[in-house]
Amino acid sequence: MKLRLIISAALLAAALPLGAQGLRKDAGQTFLEPLQKRDSVLIADQFRYGITLENITEGTPLALPELKPEKDSPLEILGDWQLDSTRVSKKKETPARYNIRASIVLTAFDGGNYQLPDIPALVNGDTLVFKAPEEPIEVKELPIDMETFQPHDIKPQVKFPYTFREILPWLLGTLAAIGLIIFLYYFIRNRRKAAQEKEQAEPAHIRALRKLDKYRGDRFWKPENQKVFYSGVTDALREYIVSRYGVGAMEMTTAEIFEGLQGSDIPKDLYEEMKSLFERADFVKFAKFTATDEENATVLPQAVHFVTATYQAELEEETQTEEV
Repeated sequence: MKLRLIISAALLAAALPLGAQGLRKDAGQTFLEPLQKRDSVLIADQFRYGITLENITEGTPLALPELKPEKDSPLEILGDWQLDSTRVSKKKETPARYNIRASIVLTAFDGGNYQLPDIPALVNGDTLVFKAPEEPIEVKELPIDMETFQPHDIKPQVKFPYTFREILPWLLGTLAAIGLIIFLYYFIRNRRKAAQEKEQAEPAHIRALRKLDKYRGDRFWKPENQKVFYSGVTDALREYIVSRYGVGAMEMTTAEIFEGLQGSDIPKDLYEEMKSLFERADFVKFAKFTATDEENATVLPQAVHFVTATYQAELEEETQTEEV
């Protein structure tokens, strides 16, 4: 918060050294705050030393001394005075009133006990004095190894064992995550299993026709898509051949498949048509052959005709068996 107090340009008595004497009014105690959060002060540690002014009316003239250490004093002053408002009271038609902290930063580069000086301040024409702490500051030197005459290394951070109360939330979270993973695994596996069982319950020709229907249209006829096109169509026909004729077509080459289909009820012209389709698919998949649009246009009709024709033959066989 920006203060609107009148700060005197000419500091109190031009420059008041630490421990200066003069006409003063006792205004209370100073404060001392170490900037390093530890229970002792080491060489080069810094601490904030200052005063608190309460209930200061806006516009009040205020001057603080330009503190200078006494001769041969090991204390060093780092920077100028800093003013911070800790509370502002504002009422209608009256000037604002402030609580102010004024402080400087001190340090020492030699070990020993140091008595801090009183701090004078000029507030609205009155010289106020703030008493320094009665106890001196003890600045400790770094411990020295008397055998090597080297400073001791910084001690590592003390590590305390974890308690069960600290571990419990992590343990419960881990168990919950493992339980969720197991649940999702079995949930997805059961859904896939149910879908597969439902698909297997359908007639072979229905499954084949549904898979073939995914490859309708000419979007698969581009050279970069033909491998997917021919693989998808022939895989659907392989699965149908396994179910319809009991030939292990999924693990067989084209030659082995049609050798296994010899002697079946497939008409000769349909047999040759399917064999030509599978051989062309092999060229596309393994020899980087690019089929023409005319050849691609015949693939799906031939595959569908093979499935429907052989299924009709199967129905006729079943009908004849029932009549006998």
